[in-house]
Amino acid sequence: MLNIHPTAIVSSEAIIGDNVHIGAFCIIESDVTIGNGNVIHNNVIIKSGTRLGTGNTIYPFAVVAAIPQDLKFAGEYTELFIGNKNIIREYVTISRGTVEKNKTVIGNECLFMANSHVGHDCILGNNIIIANSVALGGHVEIEDFVTIGGLAGIHQFVRIGKHVMIGAHSKAVKDIPPFCLFDGSPLEFQGLNVIGLKRRLFEDKTIEQIRKAYNIIYKNSMNVSQAVNEIKNYLPQTPELKHIVSFVEASSRGITK
Repeated sequence: MLNIHPTAIVSSEAIIGDNVHIGAFCIIESDVTIGNGNVIHNNVIIKSGTRLGTGNTIYPFAVVAAIPQDLKFAGEYTELFIGNKNIIREYVTISRGTVEKNKTVIGNECLFMANSHVGHDCILGNNIIIANSVALGGHVEIEDFVTIGGLAGIHQFVRIGKHVMIGAHSKAVKDIPPFCLFDGSPLEFQGLNVIGLKRRLFEDKTIEQIRKAYNIIYKNSMNVSQAVNEIKNYLPQTPELKHIVSFVEASSRGITK
């Protein structure tokens, strides 16, 4: 069953799935795909290039797949991919990609609180919480189970590892390695995201190994390369520690200290 309010403007070229609700005064442009079971409240604008999965909820005055806020953008064809069961609250803006990646990607079961912004070419995983008025610059990459507190600003090209929590009003300009808690402006390491890890059923021994790795990185006089070698040579190579090492080694901006 398709429920489209009579005041909504929906392109005849949009592809709309089953059990979709489109509220009053929405605008759905051409070259849009909306999967089954989506609820789109009133006054939402979904622009060309949107690929919306199933079971998402979009609240009033959100703008999805607007053209990038990038002066280099020259009207090239790009897309926005949004997965399943995401919640996009009031006044959220999500830009589609530029020629560099050609797409912005959002995974599944993420929450974007009111007034938050996702810039062009961002790649976001699953189960991410973006609090009110958080701004993600272009090309930001965020792994799964990340929480970013309200009014935080994430510089373009920053990478954020999985299971990270970032405090409100923070400013991130370098990569943020996984499993940790960071806060402040400039951002500083505060320890492990222990509460988040326990909620996701990490065992105590696993948390302790992660703690040992970050003690090597953050609590001695070694540089980052030396710390990584120390972790490789002297700690058990668990999946979590391998992920820390690979994340740090792949960092082109350097990690937050």
